[in-house]
Amino acid sequence: MKELIVPAEIERLYEVQAFVEGLMEESGLSMRMINRVSLVVEEIYVNIAGNAYFPGEGDVVIRCTIGDDHSLELEFEDQGKPYDPLEEAKPDINLSAEEREIGGLGIFLYRSIMDETEYRYEDGKNILTLRKKEE
Repeated sequence: MKELIVPAEIERLYEVQAFVEGLMEESGLSMRMINRVSLVVEEIYVNIAGNAYFPGEGDVVIRCTIGDDHSLELEFEDQGKPYDPLEEAKPDINLSAEEREIGGLGIFLYRSIMDETEYRYEDGKNILTLRKKEE
């Protein structure tokens, strides 16, 4: 497992993506998987950076584990406001953009890309764990 700790600032997104993408590339994962997981990383990190500590400041811990079978586990941890994204209602993607409520598409995106998504609030920390096997 590799770990990166960064301030929850949107400007740090590229550092977070480079960390995860670099580990995936080193492990020989496919470009398709790297690109898809990178979208997920962006969505989750931007949401944490923009919302978890507002109006204060704090850190985000990103942990990445890649198994010998090319399985990936990502964990995002913050000490911001408790927030379980998995409790959000699924958006009705059959509605037009004008009819649909704002928000929720990012959560839909990473739940559809990743094989498993789990959330827990433990010791004052939001912990979101995502898993995916190589396609």
